Amino acid sequence: MVRKKGRLWIVMLTIMLLVFVSGCAALQKKQALTPEEERAAQQEKEKAAQQEQEKKSFEQGLAEKKYPGIEGEVWESTLLKDILFQFDQYDLTEEARKILTEDAKVLSKHPSLRIQIEGHCDERGSNEYNLALGERRAVSAKLYLIKLGVQDNRLSTISYGEEMPADPGHTEEAWSKSRRCHFVILSR
Repeated sequence: MVRKKGRLWIVMLTIMLLVFVSGCAALQKKQALTPEEERAAQQEKEKAAQQEQEKKSFEQGLAEKKYPGIEGEVWESTLLKDILFQFDQYDLTEEARKILTEDAKVLSKHPSLRIQIEGHCDERGSNEYNLALGERRAVSAKLYLIKLGVQDNRLSTISYGEEMPADPGHTEEAWSKSRRCHFVILSR
């Protein structure tokens, strides 16, 4: 009888050991990744690292500015490019559309940004006319960004007319630089 109990214990221990070992083997198999899963995990790590690098790059490219009519902190970014206009026009050129497409990509990568689109003119024309033209330029850029998927509540417009020329000169070359929309970041 004692021998039978001893054998029974040995059989029971053997069964429990087999169950334990097979469970550990199954767990190890489950933890091992297939080559496709390893590639996907590596791509996710690389994507996260790239996004972090882009964020750092964006933050390093910010410059704090003081602007008339805007209280608090305002930033400019080297990643948001100005667009230029022809004389007495507010229609977007093909080049302006390309630049706005790139600006929209930057904004999509940074969904917390709120920007203000500034409309500017050269010195020719009356103050009233240039303020109205600058506003039409800013609204034109805003509508195109909305068309590209940027949310309306992230965009505001203002016109400075001829008050803030990019180039203070009195030549066509200077005036062409001043006919623009400029982008500033109101909050990030």
